[in-house]
Amino acid sequence: MTATPYTITVPDEKLKQLRAKLDLTTLPDELDDAGWEYGAPLAEVKRLVEYWKDGYDWRKHEADLNNELPQFIQSITVEGHGALDIHYVHKTSTVVSAIPLLFVHGWPGSIIEARKILPLLTAASPDHPSFHVVAFSLPGYGFSEAPTKKGFRLQQYAEVGHKLMLALGYNEYVTQGGDWGALITRKISLDYGQKHVKAWHTNMPIFGQPPHPLYQPVSFISNALTPYTAGEKTSIQRRQWFRQIGSGYFAEQSTQPQTLGYSLADSPAGLLAWIYEKLVNWTDEYPWTDDEVLTWISIYWFSRAGPAASVRIYFEITQAGESTTASPKVPIGLSYFPREIGGVPRQWNRNGANVVFEGEHERGGHFAAFERPEDLVGDLHKMFGKGGRAFGAVPGKTGYD
Repeated sequence: MTATPYTITVPDEKLKQLRAKLDLTTLPDELDDAGWEYGAPLAEVKRLVEYWKDGYDWRKHEADLNNELPQFIQSITVEGHGALDIHYVHKTSTVVSAIPLLFVHGWPGSIIEARKILPLLTAASPDHPSFHVVAFSLPGYGFSEAPTKKGFRLQQYAEVGHKLMLALGYNEYVTQGGDWGALITRKISLDYGQKHVKAWHTNMPIFGQPPHPLYQPVSFISNALTPYTAGEKTSIQRRQWFRQIGSGYFAEQSTQPQTLGYSLADSPAGLLAWIYEKLVNWTDEYPWTDDEVLTWISIYWFSRAGPAASVRIYFEITQAGESTTASPKVPIGLSYFPREIGGVPRQWNRNGANVVFEGEHERGGHFAAFERPEDLVGDLHKMFGKGGRAFGAVPGKTGYD
């Protein structure tokens, strides 16, 4: 399998079409003093729509992405689904023993989530390990080809990531992910560890289950008698908020994605509002610039398959009823950010899992790689660095010269 260098080049015709659609935008009315309580505020969406149409320079940001991200296309054959062109970023370190790391994004993210952590992870230093980083656009996202058949689930996304790493010569590697990327990298660790996958790290540690009083009595009693920490209380409150107020999108995307897809594919303003709400509500007061927001959204609008393809993952995985509780046997690292959209008591995540690292942070939300890149990378440095319990997890790859 041969990789082909890739450069993002959106046709001029698509830029003209976007401006034309934005020019015809019809915005809804809004109640007085609605704020964020009813969703994305009218004033904010109106400002972004107008700037997207008349001020935002996609060509500048397109060039920046191409300059910063070494991009490629690789054909990956997925069992039952044929060959798919997979778009990915592959940034290598100058360190000979750098650790191969597969980074996987989720929704509503893309490979842009890896943008800030790439230079930090690949940097050579005597004080911390270095990594060779691979970040791919999930099938149906960004510039990857979308599946055309039903049943593209966790197993298939995991197969794509694993086969890509093997195609690049990384027979043994570690993984990192949040959102769907957390479930996909967990599945990769379950299916391909311990032979290929040597460790798993996630910034969305929501998979733990309460200990069973009969089968895990010691853990059950310890959990019952141990007061929750401040961080655990925050995580639990955040989980309750998400279930009560923030999960409406999940119900639609996991049951009727095609119906929603017409709006996402036809209305740039609709796509903007749908995703912008998540960028604000799921982060920890991150100071989004309009250019950051619109670059994020533009990757969806200009995606190879169109933005509707990205939400089908919710239907396929939810309807399949795939388990999200099994723990890989490989060493596991967990990073806790207070504004993550879901959380469970720390003991639940340790229950029956090979947890070798935990990092607790005072700031940060769902998009940790973008919001708090230094914190996330710092945790990976500690987990895989000298003195860390995952040091040397990949044989011969310590990350140090």
